[in-house]
Amino acid sequence: MTEMIFKAGASNSGARQKERTTVKHVFKKINIFGVIMLLALAVSCSTTQTQTQNKENLLIAAGFKVIIPKTAAQQQKLQTLPVGKVSLVQKNGQIYYVFPDVANNQAYVGGPNQYQTYKQLRLANQLSNENLQAAEMRQDAEMNLGAWGGWGGVGFVGRR
Repeated sequence: MTEMIFKAGASNSGARQKERTTVKHVFKKINIFGVIMLLALAVSCSTTQTQTQNKENLLIAAGFKVIIPKTAAQQQKLQTLPVGKVSLVQKNGQIYYVFPDVANNQAYVGGPNQYQTYKQLRLANQLSNENLQAAEMRQDAEMNLGAWGGWGGVGFVGRR
């Protein structure tokens, strides 16, 4: 009789062990998914910040001046401008191009000549980036990673 109880207990512990392994496997996948999502979020935030910083650098290189609003009216005007875009503003018959940097309470301000220079720099920078990407893709193709069977794709499990 006691022998039967021990056998029943042993088969039950095997089922529990298998269930624990399955639960651990599920939690491991959830943790990996969470890490991937956090990395994606970090990359997207840094990409946006890098793009804004790049735009600000191009504006300064084009001759835009950094202006800090001194009055409440100027600060309110800064808040109303679209974020991340150069806006055309007319004041006293003059045309200005303004890029707001609300986070740092400043604006990049230039005239038509500076704006034309900014557009040329932006185009040159875009072409430079496209050339860099094309060169990287060409280099990857020359390495012929496909001949190695690749690194696995969706569903690649690897070693366990």
